[in-house]
Amino acid sequence: MLRVTYKHGDSLRQGGEELLAGWRAEGGAIWIDLEGDIGESERELLTSFGCDELAIVDAARKRHPPKVEHFGDYTFLLFRGISSLTETLELEPQQLAVFLGDNWLITRHAGRAVSVNLFWEQIRERWDDDLGLMTLALLHTIAGRYLAAVLAFEDRLGDLESMLLGGDAEAAMRELALLRSCLRVLRRIFSYHERVASALLQGASPQLGSGESAGSHRYHERRDLFDRCERLLSLCSMYYEICGDLIESYISISSHQLNNTMKVLTIITALFVPLGFLAGIYGMNFDHMPELHTRYGYFVLLGVMVTLVVTMLTIFRRIRWL
Repeated sequence: MLRVTYKHGDSLRQGGEELLAGWRAEGGAIWIDLEGDIGESERELLTSFGCDELAIVDAARKRHPPKVEHFGDYTFLLFRGISSLTETLELEPQQLAVFLGDNWLITRHAGRAVSVNLFWEQIRERWDDDLGLMTLALLHTIAGRYLAAVLAFEDRLGDLESMLLGGDAEAAMRELALLRSCLRVLRRIFSYHERVASALLQGASPQLGSGESAGSHRYHERRDLFDRCERLLSLCSMYYEICGDLIESYISISSHQLNNTMKVLTIITALFVPLGFLAGIYGMNFDHMPELHTRYGYFVLLGVMVTLVVTMLTIFRRIRWL
């Protein structure tokens, strides 16, 4: 699917490929959004704008690390957008390719890109004749959706901590294990985004500005994008570590409880071993056992057993086993 927004003078029009002829004849600024696979017609369109074949191949890939490259008269960007992102941070990513020239912008995504669609629906309010600023605003929108989901996740962490201390620890552990896996994926994505935003901040693209002297508004947008990507990476790393800490804390508490249980069982076993030994000796069926015919032998043996138990309990308490 191909859709076009074309701005010439005060006129802003939206439509399809038919607007390309007017842009080529009259000039102005144009945004072309491509959704779906890159076929022969899409490849010819990108080539007509001077897009490099290697950049087109990268844009057509389903998975490629986010990056930024400058090709003379245009900038090529790959950014990992969002197709869907659940409350438990399970991400279905949507790779977004951006080709940015001086007066043209081409975005390409294989499937539904929520951030692009939101931006497109608000295009009359958000259109900027400076397509570099509009591109930065689009990337800022994508990062903003990530940030909203990550910040909302903080409350869920508090609930999981309460569940661990309460009676539903097993369900909390399963969810924490899943969340750590999701956070690991997000942390990898945000590390790429942080590098891209850092490169843009340092002036890797003339179309997006370089240095503070290239325009305060552009620099502010690049700085804002970098700060947001850096915050996403730090938050994601922090939540990943918190999930790990909660899991380790629960395992430590469980191990401590198990150790206490094993200690009690060991003490009980230690108490009954000598008693069982004495009972075993006098339970043997030999005829010549002098103690069996002693009048007070039974009570003496019981006294010995009680003395053994009391002595052992005293020793255990002195060495702080009890």
